[in-house]
Amino acid sequence: MTDVVEAMHLGIGSGPAILGRPLAGPTRLLTAPIYRVIRGTTGAVGAGIGVALDALSTVLVGDDAGGGPGREAVRAALNGVLGDHLAATGNPLAIPMTLRRDGRALGLDRRSLGRAFPRAGGRLLLLVHGSSLPDRSWTRHGHDHGAALARDLGFTSIHVHYNTGLHVSENGRLLAGRIEELARAWPRPVVEIAILSHSMGGLVARSACHHAEGAGLAWRRRLRSLVFLGTPHHGAPLERGGHRLDVILGLTRQTAPLARLGKIRSAGVTDLRHGNVRDEDWKGRDRFAPGRDPRTPLPLPEGVRCFAIAATTARADAPGRRLPGDGLVPVDSALGRHAIPERTLDFPEGHRWILHGAGHLDLLDRAEVLERLRDWLRPRRSAPPRRRRRSRPRPASRTSAAAASRRARRSSGRSRSRSGPRASR
Repeated sequence: MTDVVEAMHLGIGSGPAILGRPLAGPTRLLTAPIYRVIRGTTGAVGAGIGVALDALSTVLVGDDAGGGPGREAVRAALNGVLGDHLAATGNPLAIPMTLRRDGRALGLDRRSLGRAFPRAGGRLLLLVHGSSLPDRSWTRHGHDHGAALARDLGFTSIHVHYNTGLHVSENGRLLAGRIEELARAWPRPVVEIAILSHSMGGLVARSACHHAEGAGLAWRRRLRSLVFLGTPHHGAPLERGGHRLDVILGLTRQTAPLARLGKIRSAGVTDLRHGNVRDEDWKGRDRFAPGRDPRTPLPLPEGVRCFAIAATTARADAPGRRLPGDGLVPVDSALGRHAIPERTLDFPEGHRWILHGAGHLDLLDRAEVLERLRDWLRPRRSAPPRRRRRSRPRPASRTSAAAASRRARRSSGRSRSRSGPRASR
């Protein structure tokens, strides 16, 4: 922050650029000692912040189930904003990728899973949360879609818990590996995997499918259904707004230093500008630089029944107009629609639905959403093969039988008449 203020001071006090900034030297000479003192003070304060974070980590890190949802929510928010930095510096506040049940990480070996799920079935439902949220965000107002679907449809529900500040593709790679470990160690043969995702979690799920296909992971062949709730497949305007502000602030030397503050946003947040899901979408690029959507289109995974639900704050009886989004994600982005046809995700018409009069988080507990999920994820029983009826010989009618008898007698008579003369010779 001190660097930002000093740069603004120098930019303003140096004079006009057209005259060569004649006062830059004197301004720097006069202000440098002042900012050295300030840096000494803020250095001590910065060290204090580091100590505070260390102390905070002892409170927020540990037995995840012991501190309640409030502690997890704070840690998840920190990871959403600067989780990439926490991971890069080895800070214990960084959330590792885990699969959890009731707020506790699962051991991904057969014995641990058998103890955690004594009645394990062969149908798995994984729930992937959104940006800056913990896995317990799936429980809202006393309702959890995963628990309801497990009760009604026989799934075993498992929550994914991860650092939303990392790049989406990094989390996708980690998730693909965790699901493979889970499927290999599951106490019973896995016959079906379904993934239910909210917001950023949908991008992570698509990325996991992409990585699983590239690595030939076995679980990908068991994936049957993929449901997206409010996923910004083509980006979110909130991140694009933050990016535009960075660009505007950088246009003049007086305000350019303030643009540095906008670059505190994590890699996961900047991936939401366009909906990045692959490494190629961001590697080798300045994620804060202005530019067009750099993505190569990635279609929905083949052989998987994919569904999308968008929310709009407009009521169902609102007059016909372009629907607003849910406060964070536009309707078109959530349904995979794009102005460029090649980028549009191919959801069948019956696999898309809009929830009216709702915000982004309302997708987690609305009864109408659960009703759709039940219908979409209900086991599809294939019709038994139709038996081919054996053709039985048709009984001869009396008329046809009599005609056949007459033909037989005439044939016999002709044969006797021909044989008579030969016998007399």
